[in-house]
Amino acid sequence: MPELPEVETIIRTLNVLVKGKTIDHVSVHLARIIQRPDDIEEFAFLLEGHTILGVERRGKFIRILLDGLVIVSHLRMEGRYGLYASEEPVEKHTHVVFHFNDGTELRYKDVRQFGTMHLFATGEDLVSLPLSKLGLEPLDQSFTLAQFKQVLTGKKTKIKSVLLNQAYVVGIGNIYVDESLFKAGIHPESTTDVLDNKQIERLHTAIVSILLESIEAGGSSIKSYVNGQGEMGMFQQQLLVYGRQNKPCVNCSSIIEKTVVGGRGTHFCPTCQPDPK
Repeated sequence: MPELPEVETIIRTLNVLVKGKTIDHVSVHLARIIQRPDDIEEFAFLLEGHTILGVERRGKFIRILLDGLVIVSHLRMEGRYGLYASEEPVEKHTHVVFHFNDGTELRYKDVRQFGTMHLFATGEDLVSLPLSKLGLEPLDQSFTLAQFKQVLTGKKTKIKSVLLNQAYVVGIGNIYVDESLFKAGIHPESTTDVLDNKQIERLHTAIVSILLESIEAGGSSIKSYVNGQGEMGMFQQQLLVYGRQNKPCVNCSSIIEKTVVGGRGTHFCPTCQPDPK
């Protein structure tokens, strides 16, 4: 599933590709992708004639901003967008097509068919589900050390589980949680109540730096992720623990281990990230 860095890369690409384009009409070939409204004909009708003003991100969600409307899109496992000329053949598993009045098309393809789209009036999306219950945005100015500490206060939960919970902090994802915890020297099974101020500060710094480094590299193409121009992300070449089980740690040469925390495969160095138990 694309995480924050991948989604950030996608929106930056889409801003180059589709900003300023006007929708002539919309074709929906798989009704369940459209979650709001529940009538695909209404969804298509409401979008006719509207111009894309820009594309933004909230957590792992894509917000396509139009004049008076917002499309909230989640790619789930394998959803992807691409811009095509209208005469180009439509690939299999293309479920939604935004036909622009300049002869190009923004096509949404989703092999697994888990992606979703919600349509809102401007401003309504941020106070409605699925966005209204999202937590701190780790690359926003509001993600201060004080706010991060407040999220962790009063919990006795494994730190990895907290970081994966979108109600607390959004978009980090499994890869980047493992990498951030390694950089901060914190065992993934440490509970939040045992972390001291220095550990929390290191983790806060690590989260931001790891996400920014990944965005700079275009994200991680661990599975099938590509951006809106079909380009792979390259951050997987910089991963220090994720996917490196049974390999030596880059810091201390101890063997990277893999376990399961909160139902997710978890990678860590037993020396650099000592178990607090």
